[in-house]
Parts: sequence; C-alpha cells; structure tokens
Amino acid sequence: MATRVPERSEAADYYFTYIDQISSADIRRTLEAQSADALAILGGISEQQSLHRYAPGKWSIREVWSHVTDAERVFTFRALWFARGLEGELPSFDQDQAIPTAAADQRSWRSHLDEFVAVRTATTTLFNSLRDDAWDRRGIASAKSFTVRSLAWITAGHAAHHLRLLEERYLGSRLPTDD
Repeated sequence: MATRVPERSEAADYYFTYIDQISSADIRRTLEAQSADALAILGGISEQQSLHRYAPGKWSIREVWSHVTDAERVFTFRALWFARGLEGELPSFDQDQAIPTAAADQRSWRSHLDEFVAVRTATTTLFNSLRDDAWDRRGIASAKSFTVRSLAWITAGHAAHHLRLLEERYLGSRLPTDD
C-alpha cells in the first residue's frame, strides 16, 4: 500500500503541488534517499551563508529549513494520528506564525541540519512501521481530508519543493562568499 502514489481523492488539490514532485512509487525509499540528497546540498552551505536572504523580507536559508523541518513534524504527526485511528479534526499549521517564534537565525546552521536528520529518521521509522491497512486511513486536518499515504508523499514533496527553491533563489552566484 505504501508503494501506490496517492490518488486525487486522497488530499486537497493544493497538496498535489507537493505530491506531484515525487515520481517514485516507493515513498519509504524516497524519504530515505532524499535525506542524503538534501544533506549533500545543504552541507555545502556555511554558517554565514545560511543567514542569506535572496530579497528583503524573505526568509533566510535557516528559516526556510526550519520551516521544512517543522512542517515535516506536522505532516508526520497527522499521519500517526490517522494511522492509529484516532478521532478528531486536527488544526491548521500557520507557517507565518511559527517562523518568527522559531528564532531560526539564532541557532547554528549545523543544529538545523542535525535536527533535520533526527526528524527525518523519525519520519522514515514511522512510515516503515505502518501496516498495509494504515496507509488508506483518513482524517481531517486544516479542514481538509487526507490519507496517511498522501501525508507521506506531501512530506517528501514539501522538502523537494523547498530544496528546489533554495537552489533556484538562494544558491549559486547569488549566495555571498564567506570572504
């Protein structure tokens, strides 16, 4: 069941922005491989460079990656809740409220990378532990219906989305040097 791409009925249309970024049908393997791929990119960013913003008022690289890690926690909590058959609608996650209180720029870049590794390890452990019947379970979060399967794809797709944005808008020639 984990190796079937979510159908359009398994999440609100908006979330297919993330789901559609993942081409593999084996989400567990994708999540594991994506961790190493992300660290290969992110590990090349220095402490100083991680404070870079591509424009005034935009998040720093640290804030972007703090958001990715926070969102992954939220998506996997929802997956756990629904997989275990727990009742009740889960609230929305407001990234614009969470980022200022995360104080991401006051923490080291290395701490963000370590945190991502820990969270991704927990994510893959959760999804690897699910029985086949859990993947089809459904629940409501942010007033939208999700399957556990869709949340796994959303988790990977959200990280892929932000990695792509980091590469396009932050990295390369526009990233300041440490000189």
